Amino acid sequence: MSQTALSKPTLAVAPMLDWTDRHCRYFHRLFSEKAVLFTEMVTTGAIIHGKYDFLAFNPAEQPVVLQLGGSDPVAMAECAARAYERGYQAVDINVGCPSDRVKNGSFGACLMADPETVGRCVSAMQAAAPQLRVSVKTRLGIDEQDSDDFLYRFIDAVAAAGCGYLTLHARKAWLQGLSPKQNREIPPLQYDRVYRAKQRYPHMHMMINGGITSAEAIVEHLAHVDGVMIGREAYQNPAFLHCFDALCEQPTTVPTEQQASFAEQVKVVEAMIPYTEAHLQQGGRCWHVVRHMLGLFQGQPGAKRWRQWLSQQGPSAESAEQLLRDALGFVVQARELADQKMAEMTKPNA
Repeated sequence: MSQTALSKPTLAVAPMLDWTDRHCRYFHRLFSEKAVLFTEMVTTGAIIHGKYDFLAFNPAEQPVVLQLGGSDPVAMAECAARAYERGYQAVDINVGCPSDRVKNGSFGACLMADPETVGRCVSAMQAAAPQLRVSVKTRLGIDEQDSDDFLYRFIDAVAAAGCGYLTLHARKAWLQGLSPKQNREIPPLQYDRVYRAKQRYPHMHMMINGGITSAEAIVEHLAHVDGVMIGREAYQNPAFLHCFDALCEQPTTVPTEQQASFAEQVKVVEAMIPYTEAHLQQGGRCWHVVRHMLGLFQGQPGAKRWRQWLSQQGPSAESAEQLLRDALGFVVQARELADQKMAEMTKPNA
């Protein structure tokens, strides 16, 4: 993923704080080879001064993008250089998070009001790691600064600094009075404004994000923009990611199968057993991994029992194999009962 080339269309899983960690990304990768995965936001301070390794990732996660939170060009440049040395091919600047802790650190969505600083960060990062692709993820506006002109002034600044990749969350951020959760739901989605931005900047690779939950919606958006980023739907229903590879190949056609089959989902569970066991052997806990698997089998027989078993037994489980095979057994049993009931309902009357 160089500065000058990125396959089109791009389908991505959004960076989600406290959720898209390395275990989540490994799990998601099992459903799609072509989806671009993002880390949860990591601050420059955590990378430079933290006690833990915040740049760790499994090679199987590639293509993976580091999302970076910060506003000091020097620190951003140092983190970009470190990221490239560790194997990242792309780093994304967070200019969209509306939380108080991000705002108090002078980065996130509040940076929309200071596009020059974002531009300086882009320039410094590219100078420190010329081979690294630098992108920006942002909103349509903040608070009362919500016009197209305000958005275009921001895009002009980052484009002038050399950034050719942008993800627009199709709603503004309220920095006063709304929680991060409310900021994902209350400000109205305005997809048409993202489309207009793409028309104004035709040479910029632009992805759309916000409220997208179906293959039909992805196909519709790809008629207007270069890529689609999925957030909560990817987490709550990970089997949906199965359709990403087909959409990358044929972006104008809705796939016949929009999520992984039951057999394919079982294969994913089987693949997660040795991965989770390895994490246990390194001193981790089952729950660190399996909490990301709760949404598997969503809408299918046994999904509730699957979630309950993992939630109740996962935090104290000492064997990943026993935990996941037991939980899977409940799903198989529920499917068999559902099939029996269906057969009885459709049996001709004697």
